[in-house]
Amino acid sequence: MLLPRKPVPELRVPTLAHGEFDLAADAPERFTLISFYRGLHCPICLKYLRDLGPLVPEYERRGTKVIAISSDTPDRAQEMARKVGAENLRFGHSLPLTVARQWGLYISSSRGKTSVGIDEPPLFSEPGVFLVRPDGTLYYGAVQTMPFARPVFSELLQAVDFAITKDYPARGEYDGPL
Repeated sequence: MLLPRKPVPELRVPTLAHGEFDLAADAPERFTLISFYRGLHCPICLKYLRDLGPLVPEYERRGTKVIAISSDTPDRAQEMARKVGAENLRFGHSLPLTVARQWGLYISSSRGKTSVGIDEPPLFSEPGVFLVRPDGTLYYGAVQTMPFARPVFSELLQAVDFAITKDYPARGEYDGPL
């Protein structure tokens, strides 16, 4: 389990248009927002990333870099990026599922074609959203076992504002005896 204020696992993936993404070298002013998504086959992911796209400049104004990552192949990631239509959103792909598991993401197996007629990959990760500090420690994390009920990006943006204004610490860090 990842703990706030503790280092997150290494994260390096190729991107569609920005070379290799390396979380350790991303160098945001305040945070890196990582949105792990299920893949091209997921219509809920498409809507979710369409919600994120227009907010990327707002996150950037707050010193937060943004990336969407899946275990999809480059071709599938390119098709998702085309459908999302957010030119300012970085898309990472080819996430190894071993790395997804290190991040606490749930792994699902294929059930064939989805409601939009696209085959699920044999295995893929379920969604997760993380805010990581420039020092590589976890500030915020949310993972789902299903594509439903994800954090709302506009509300998370307000949380970033609060964290900045109040110098609010990451919470949930205690791992001592109970």
